[in-house]
Amino acid sequence: MTCGPTLKCVPHRLAALMLRARVLATNLVQTKYLADTVNTTISGTLQKLSPKLFPAQRIAFVINAAGRRHMSSEAKRLCVDNMAAKKIGTHNGTFHCDEVLACFFLRQLPEYKNAEIVRTRDPAQLACCDIVVDVGGEFDPQRHRYDHHQRTFAETFHSLRPDKPWLTKLSSAGLVYLHFGRRLLAQLTQLKDDDKRLEILFDKLYENFVEEVDAIDNGISQCDGEARYAISTTLSARVGHLNPRWNSKSQDTEEGFKKALALVGDEFLDRLDFYKSSWLPARQVVEEAVNERYKVDPCGQVMEFSQGGCPWKEHLFALEKELQVETPIKYVLYSDQNGHWRVQCVPAGLNTFQSRLPLLEEWRGIRDDALSELSGIEGCIFVHAAGFIGGNKTREGALEMARRTLQAAANAPANGDC
Repeated sequence: MTCGPTLKCVPHRLAALMLRARVLATNLVQTKYLADTVNTTISGTLQKLSPKLFPAQRIAFVINAAGRRHMSSEAKRLCVDNMAAKKIGTHNGTFHCDEVLACFFLRQLPEYKNAEIVRTRDPAQLACCDIVVDVGGEFDPQRHRYDHHQRTFAETFHSLRPDKPWLTKLSSAGLVYLHFGRRLLAQLTQLKDDDKRLEILFDKLYENFVEEVDAIDNGISQCDGEARYAISTTLSARVGHLNPRWNSKSQDTEEGFKKALALVGDEFLDRLDFYKSSWLPARQVVEEAVNERYKVDPCGQVMEFSQGGCPWKEHLFALEKELQVETPIKYVLYSDQNGHWRVQCVPAGLNTFQSRLPLLEEWRGIRDDALSELSGIEGCIFVHAAGFIGGNKTREGALEMARRTLQAAANAPANGDC
């Protein structure tokens, strides 16, 4: 059959070329030179890609007459052994929040996503694990061993990362978070590595989630002396309750461990979602207000939000340090649900009701027209009896209440911020 110069001939020509290539490959593979060259090249490439998964064994490839590559039975066995699912080792028996949380963290990473969790204290079994947490008596990040029970262990976040302030002794949860947490958060949030929000979230979730687990597991009290009351609903306590009761017929902990893994995972992901989608946006709002405060008042001690509801106190204290605000901010202005305006005093600290500069003492507890007449400011609604907040019908009125208090403080002895 003769074909003209049309596209119909292309498949036949390709088929002929493929057949010739197969014959050539079959002949060539019979030579020791090509076989050795193929083996050496492939083996060397795999070792460069991952020395751990592909140690220095020759992987013998055979190219059949159809042109496909197959591994020999010995090479196949080696490959299956090396590429088996990774194993996370931790202790068996009664489980605690720290190793459960550590295992959850690891399983969020691509390399441990499908990892088997091996719960044992057998050194031989632990030696076969890719990573071991909370058991084994070793802390060696190079070998992925993260135990904290050994007598010599006294590491804190600060000791391992001097740029971080936390001094609580680390548990397995804190160790894994310190070494993998930033990458974990990048994986879960899809934030880029150079996004400053990633570092903010990393710090926040240690301080407000992981550190508590570290402290409880290491038996570190929140305060010195006897506490006024007990807190029995911490995450660590709820994980502990998933262990079998002392008098239960079955003392099998596997099912409870799985429930604990789901519990800590759901709670961590929920907290991460809150910080990313609510807490971080609030921080941005506060940062903008701090940067724009001189437009509100030349003194720079009053900042303004367009509306209320934004949590600002924690962010303000942090941003004053970061932005090196020399004169502390005293007041925050914002509108309420009725379209009126509030002037709220900045507290002296995050966990105190004392204000940096309360509204004038003579105004406290006075309302409406009586307050307007007393202060000489139109539209006054109220000043709280403790002086930490006041209200006015207009933005200008609320701002004037702050200004009058600042002026009075500036005129008082040993004062003069403005």
